[in-house]
Amino acid sequence: MHQRQKPSAPEHTSNPAADGGALSMSHNDSRSLLNFSQLVLSAGQIKPSPALKHSKITYFEVEILDVQSKKQICIVDKVPPASTILDVKHKFHKACPQWYPSRVGLQLERNGPFLKDSINIQSLAVSSIITLYFTDLGQQVGWTTFFLTEYTGPLLIYLLFYIRLSTIYDQAESRKNFRHPVVHLACFCHCLHYIRHLLETLFVHKFSEGHTPLKNMIKGCAFYWGFTSWIAYYINHPRYTPPSFGHRQVSYAALAFLAGSWISFTVMTQTLPETDMERRHMILFFKSSSLVVGIFAFLMVIQMSLWAQKKHKLYLKRFYPEVRRKAAMIPIIF
Repeated sequence: MHQRQKPSAPEHTSNPAADGGALSMSHNDSRSLLNFSQLVLSAGQIKPSPALKHSKITYFEVEILDVQSKKQICIVDKVPPASTILDVKHKFHKACPQWYPSRVGLQLERNGPFLKDSINIQSLAVSSIITLYFTDLGQQVGWTTFFLTEYTGPLLIYLLFYIRLSTIYDQAESRKNFRHPVVHLACFCHCLHYIRHLLETLFVHKFSEGHTPLKNMIKGCAFYWGFTSWIAYYINHPRYTPPSFGHRQVSYAALAFLAGSWISFTVMTQTLPETDMERRHMILFFKSSSLVVGIFAFLMVIQMSLWAQKKHKLYLKRFYPEVRRKAAMIPIIF
């Protein structure tokens, strides 16, 4: 008889390598999960904290010495590289309140040029300490004030002579003598010239520097006001003699006044010696009127040509550096 045997349960063979692999996979999964959780928790801190960021900005120290004695006036510290000379002047003004920025002249060398306000301080540095020399530029005025004062004076002064004040001319002689039309025209042209300059100063011109020494304004006013008084005295005098060629000379000169103001004004107001015996002794005296205007025109041509050449050179350097053409003060002629 055969004995029935119970079916045996499937054998579970123990495999150490497999067990080890399973444990290893489980351990890696837990490490990955831990790393992922740490990444999630630190997601809000991706950017470094400002407190941990190290600054690499280098500051300069500007030592300011007196240009004459070479003695140290002050040290302006913690000057950022992006600062300009104007910024240094403001810091210098805080340390020494008696020297306001427009009055401060700074030089890199004692005999060198004054540094422009727009120069970057970093461009001057060869080390962390920069030495500059201080010069007091004196009392300063704005360019707008400079030109308004310079041009308002001639406008008002000429009108005082035109109305023939009793303190300037003899009133009895003024009422007796007839005024030639060129006298009125000369007043109109003179006033128009300076009114145009005043309007250009207020609404057209842009000045490169903010200030100029007060002594320059005094010299400019003495020149313009003095010549205006000299010119206006002769032209508005009761014994003024009209131009040689009459209305034709006056008309052509008045038209040309639009192109070459003072040269035309000289021609327009030229005096003429008269045949009247009673007035012959005044010929030389009144010819001075055109001579004075001519001298003024000549000096103005020289001064304006120097200014025009300088400004034209700066204009070409800034906008057209490849062009070397010179500007014409008077086209074709000069």
